[in-house]
Amino acid sequence: MTSTEPQSVHEVAERCLRKCLPEEKCASTQQLRARWEAGALSSLPTVVQRVEVPGRPERPELVRPRQLKKRKLHLPEGRAVLIHALAHIEFNAINLALDAVYRFQQMPPEFISDWLRVAAEEATHFQLLRERLRAYGFDYGDFPAHNGLWAMACKTDLDVLDRMALVPRVMEARGLDVTPAMIEKLDALGDLETADVLRIIWRDELTHVEVGNRWFQELCRQRQVAPDATFHRLVEQHMPGGLRGPFHLEARRRAGFSETELAYLQTLEATPGPAC
Repeated sequence: MTSTEPQSVHEVAERCLRKCLPEEKCASTQQLRARWEAGALSSLPTVVQRVEVPGRPERPELVRPRQLKKRKLHLPEGRAVLIHALAHIEFNAINLALDAVYRFQQMPPEFISDWLRVAAEEATHFQLLRERLRAYGFDYGDFPAHNGLWAMACKTDLDVLDRMALVPRVMEARGLDVTPAMIEKLDALGDLETADVLRIIWRDELTHVEVGNRWFQELCRQRQVAPDATFHRLVEQHMPGGLRGPFHLEARRRAGFSETELAYLQTLEATPGPAC
């Protein structure tokens, strides 16, 4: 790259991905999206290296899901544990969106725009949840968390179709299923501020899952494979324990799931697997 050529969006996305401090990652991610939308970055490819561990602070401690405390929402600390878990999901979601831009450099500019928008919105979600966590007297890192989202990113880092099938459409789509019940509980407990934050997140996550659905469908079309059969195969290959229901069918329908896929998901409700 000569001095007159703009920086590559993939190069800058990698730098954001590797930033450890949450406030720096959020700010740089939102700046990255603004620079790309302003035409200040190129889509020239860079060398891609596997990111085994993305940039993250020393805390929270990462443990197995079964080691996490049960969330007693009637207690303030229990609600803080819930908010912390959601903030951790959103922090990982920033990394997942940035990694999609960095890793899958063969994809067109529209793919970059979509995932940079997702990354910037996930950064906003994290910041909103962190504010609520601080209102309870805690901060990000004060409770343990698990690494399930990034583990799935590593499983799918060789094929963009696998990534689109399993990260937005399985891992992130789980939020569409469970968030409405969380909002209802928080409203009943009088934590209207956190409930309102979750309403914002749920609204945005509908569009994020739709982005994943749209690119999954497009990649299946390009490769001339059947989307429904491909989705079934990948779920069975990468998630042998199954998926946990119940599923919010209307939300998933709005996010672009086909009726065949929704029927398939309903068959999984009878034999629920581990949480996503």
